[in-house]
Amino acid sequence: MVKVLAPMSGNIWKILVSEGTQVKEDDELLIMEAMKMEIPVTAPKSGLLVSLKVKEGEPVEADALLAEIK
Repeated sequence: MVKVLAPMSGNIWKILVSEGTQVKEDDELLIMEAMKMEIPVTAPKSGLLVSLKVKEGEPVEADALLAEIK
């Protein structure tokens, strides 16, 4: 299981995938907003997105668990 972590503190602006989606390495999973900038969060490896731990609009801290890929 590969964990996708928040690169910095911010808000979840938009979620681009849903649980059960097959993703490829470097696919955009979601977009965070921090310091008035959009920060794309990408898949670190290819696989099945088995869990999404956040919702749109939710604030997160740096290194928070966002999703898991199997």
